[in-house]
Amino acid sequence: MKIGYARVSTKEQNLNLQIEALEKAGCEIVFRETISGATKVRPELDKMIAQFRKGDELVVWRLDRLGRSLKHIIDLVLNLSEQGIIIKGLTDGVDTSTINGRLFLNIMASLAEYERELIRERTKAGLESARARGRMGGRPKGFTKDTISKLLVMRSVYKNLDKTPEQIYKGLQLTRATFYRHAKILDTHTNDEIKKMQKK
Repeated sequence: MKIGYARVSTKEQNLNLQIEALEKAGCEIVFRETISGATKVRPELDKMIAQFRKGDELVVWRLDRLGRSLKHIIDLVLNLSEQGIIIKGLTDGVDTSTINGRLFLNIMASLAEYERELIRERTKAGLESARARGRMGGRPKGFTKDTISKLLVMRSVYKNLDKTPEQIYKGLQLTRATFYRHAKILDTHTNDEIKKMQKK
């Protein structure tokens, strides 16, 4: 089955041009969406993807109608292709059923792998840099009973808008650096979670 997907970003724009082109290309069904390109939730796109079967064709006016970013478009196209779906872009000449289309897919796959490798390298470099500065990535390690007590007291005192950070950390006999490190933990963990971090 040949299925079309048309999208415009705002209600002021008109879907007619895309729909006419998709119907002329032989689409039996056309899913229509008026939604910003940056929006993550796309009900019609999700509905269309859910009904695809191997051998179906997805036709769009241009590939950028499909995704909110280049990464999203690449991931979506590769995922659909792996399921046996043919993707065609009417104005950008994309057709994954042709030799050139398969070359295009291979380039997209290479770009996706390149990006994943970059992310892995950046994460590794960040962790190594943190270790060199004496900090470890990941979940905070266990705390002593005294540290947990100070964290819980700090949360209650921190709500007192009359006290400056300096007054709080000096009152708890903490260094400035320790105070701000504890503040990050308080921002991301509840009291119950902090209590469970006590060293055995």
